Amino acid sequence: MGVVLLALPQIPLTLGNAVIAITEENNKHFPQCPVNENKVALSTGIMNLFSGFTGGIPMCHGAGGMAGHIAFGARTGGSVVILGAILLSLALFFSSSVDALFQLFPAPLLGVVLFITGMQLAAGSSVLPAAKGDRSVALVCAALCIWNVALGFLAGIALHHLVRRGWVRL
Repeated sequence: MGVVLLALPQIPLTLGNAVIAITEENNKHFPQCPVNENKVALSTGIMNLFSGFTGGIPMCHGAGGMAGHIAFGARTGGSVVILGAILLSLALFFSSSVDALFQLFPAPLLGVVLFITGMQLAAGSSVLPAAKGDRSVALVCAALCIWNVALGFLAGIALHHLVRRGWVRL
């Protein structure tokens, strides 16, 4: 039951956000340090193996996090180190006060941060492919993803292969 209701729906989201989108986002903003999907997937897998052994939760690199960092001024890997140091300090020295600290941030502020992050991601993916078939696949996939992400993901993969093999002309 957990595999069907939790794991299967997570696959297209994880591949889209934590592998494909983060690779594109990284290579767009940091062309001097390119990564590929294989490296990102391997890194995420290793990270989750260690996390599981220590009782941690599943993690990913996530394009939303990178887009948010960049939207608010981060330009180097040092920003993540600084954020990590702050969060680690909060956890180690102020764990009883973290909830009160988070209550100081109004909920609409979180909405603004999420909106700006979403706009950053949308702006980065606003260029459609040049080839007509690829453009049609992207538009069909996007339209289906509005309704059902898993269906859009599967249809996108299927259409991509059908167009590449010449079985369907869009």
